[in-house]
Amino acid sequence: MNVAQALSAAGLPLAEARTLLASACMCSRESLIAHTEREVPATRLAVFEAYATQRRHGIPMAYVLGEREFYGLMLTVNPCVLIPRHETELLVEIALELAPAQASVLDLGTGSGAVAVALAHTRRDLSLTGVDIAEDALAVARKNADHLKLPIQWRLGRWYEPVSGVRFHVIASNPPYIAEFDPHLVQGDVRYEPRSALISGADGLVALREIIFGAPKALHPGGWLALEHGYDQAPAVTAMLNATGFSQVQSRCDLAGIARCTYGQYDPE
Repeated sequence: MNVAQALSAAGLPLAEARTLLASACMCSRESLIAHTEREVPATRLAVFEAYATQRRHGIPMAYVLGEREFYGLMLTVNPCVLIPRHETELLVEIALELAPAQASVLDLGTGSGAVAVALAHTRRDLSLTGVDIAEDALAVARKNADHLKLPIQWRLGRWYEPVSGVRFHVIASNPPYIAEFDPHLVQGDVRYEPRSALISGADGLVALREIIFGAPKALHPGGWLALEHGYDQAPAVTAMLNATGFSQVQSRCDLAGIARCTYGQYDPE
């Protein structure tokens, strides 16, 4: 079977089929486009057909391929971790702006390690620590950091518990923030992602509350807390930050114009 025939038989949108076939054949999409009559080796065709079957059943592309690009880096992912999304790159940008030279940065709920890895790769002067409650998620994060030779410290546990007594200059977090009965949970890729990385109580704010209210004990004076949250949660997050003693609180919109991240500075004086 040649390239054109394999793509046609996949039963997928052409762009998706090309991406999967390129991965199976370990070549570029451009090469497939330029050589549509080239025969696909049987072993590579079998891999492609397995990929296509998973995709037809709705498995996210990132899980089928085992990787996802984030902040210019190709990261390993699997069903144990949330799929990194480009919206979260805004959290990375904010943390980079807030972090002074030689700063210590804490990534809470690190998952695949996407935020911590992107920060450490971009700013080699930063000291990064990533925390997650799931050991299988930390295994993915470690793999991503090791692949890029980044000296990130990983800690297993719930939010601040593994770093009790340690203070940081910046805390960044993309925590669970979807309400447990949100209809989006049965749509698209989120159907296959770990519920613990998505759902946060009846209002979606349980994790955000815990992170905000616990932040003063984990920040240096003048330190910053930056949070990703849901499309309609900026007012609630802003109110919680203000109530906890944060100043200079502001929200920033993603490329879709949605208030995606809110951050503030903690100064006990």
